[in-house]
Amino acid sequence: MSSTPDHAARRGAPDTAPSGGRSGADLRRGGPAAGGPPSARRGQGPDAPPRQTPSGRAEHAADRVAELIESVPPGSRLGTKEELRTLCEVSVGTFNEALRLLQARGLVTVKPGPGGGLFSAEQSPMVRLGNSVLALDAKANDVADAVRIRDALDPLLIEDALWHASPADVAGLRRHITAMEHAVDAADPVAFVHANWRLHAAIAAISPNALLSSLYTHLLELIESHTLSVLPTSDQPLNEYIAHRHVLHRDLVDALDRRDRDEALRLIHEHNTSLQPTEDSAAHR
Repeated sequence: MSSTPDHAARRGAPDTAPSGGRSGADLRRGGPAAGGPPSARRGQGPDAPPRQTPSGRAEHAADRVAELIESVPPGSRLGTKEELRTLCEVSVGTFNEALRLLQARGLVTVKPGPGGGLFSAEQSPMVRLGNSVLALDAKANDVADAVRIRDALDPLLIEDALWHASPADVAGLRRHITAMEHAVDAADPVAFVHANWRLHAAIAAISPNALLSSLYTHLLELIESHTLSVLPTSDQPLNEYIAHRHVLHRDLVDALDRRDRDEALRLIHEHNTSLQPTEDSAAHR
């Protein structure tokens, strides 16, 4: 006697379905469609590229526009939003998010009206600091603000150090200067920048003003936490930059040791070039 479908099912025979369809067992269990492993059908097999999130696509689009900006002079017209969106091959919403990232990093400006569009930003020394000497993450704009506030507090801390630094404090500052010197000799800009920040934190710790010292230290931590790496500026080779900064900080500590107020304040003014909106100042930050 020939087997019926019911007999086959009772004997444990597999369900069958038309090619490309779903079997009865799959439908009952809510199982995957036929035609290969689930991961392969979802485009997530071992050879499939990872699916990019919307934020990842926005970052990729921002990076593509940033590459274009690097190839043109500051103030150059890059195109309309639609032209750049088409270039980046993303949706309107994704490009708007990419544009927000670029504006936060101080890389583009938007001008309305005829002849308007997106332009490479005429970057101030502060923003140039954020995008040239320090390579920052998406919080670049916050870091630029933090550096600006920190620079404004530096003269207050120098005044306190002039009055309150003990010989032991000065000896501690000189140890950080030595660490900076070693970083210069090793051509290690990352170690240099971290030694630089430790020196400034040590100067802040001398102040008897707990609020001032705490605020300054918090700003340093914010800057450090969003710094990805240290890069050369277009104006000055990186090794020359850190060598110059080492000498400036060494002279500053010497002035504190001598209680030479005029020289110490002159040096901290030179140090804080964000307060000097000149084209050359970015090279000496």
